[in-house]
Amino acid sequence: MTPPSGVVVLTDRLVARGGLDRVVAGAVAGGVRWVVLREKDLPRAERAALAADLRAILADVGGTLIVAGPDPLGGDAVHLPAAGPYPPPTVGLVGRSCHHQPELDRLTTEHYATISPVWPTKTKPGYGPPVDVAGLGSLVRSSPVPLLALGGIETPEQVTACVEAGATGVAVLGALMRAKDPCAIAATLTSAYAKAVTPKLSKPGAGSSRSPRRGLRPTVPTQGSSLTARSGHCRPQPPTATKEER
Repeated sequence: MTPPSGVVVLTDRLVARGGLDRVVAGAVAGGVRWVVLREKDLPRAERAALAADLRAILADVGGTLIVAGPDPLGGDAVHLPAAGPYPPPTVGLVGRSCHHQPELDRLTTEHYATISPVWPTKTKPGYGPPVDVAGLGSLVRSSPVPLLALGGIETPEQVTACVEAGATGVAVLGALMRAKDPCAIAATLTSAYAKAVTPKLSKPGAGSSRSPRRGLRPTVPTQGSSLTARSGHCRPQPPTATKEER
């Protein structure tokens, strides 16, 4: 399974404006193709039902749901905390939350990792210290796996800075969960990502492109019709009750 790239959404139903299903549907309409389901405080049965709902939203665009924790809840992709478990479970896709070099050095069979916080974050105030863009670039160069930047990412400029530092994508929570229009925010961020990874001609009028950075090249999601950040068209998402609201 290909590691995540582009804009990756982390869920938080407690701050999701209008309900988690609605926010995720809006983000997907704006070009997001990867979602990490957190909500680890829910009973397993409720969490599994929520996972099924989000997979249904992603299925229409070929997206992937990653489940935080070692239990994939019927899927094949998990995202683990830095503390464990070690070794990782044997599933199709395994990610790990990392914050500094020693945690990257512990990686074994993981397929990707997040680095956080890159900037101060409203979701976890005081968490850090932030690694900043220079620190992110240094960790990217030493990492054995592709890295997603996480923490305080809210603007297109931040997305561009992370990609230029070598990250294969950005993981976003607050900027999308709290958005009045998650589709528009997702479209803006995914468009910035697509522009940042598009090869530029080495010389004006030249036919050759720059060589890509070392490591895996980020994949720009293929998006069609109204579900595209490239076109900027977002279908309004009707309010949908989450499992805990039903």
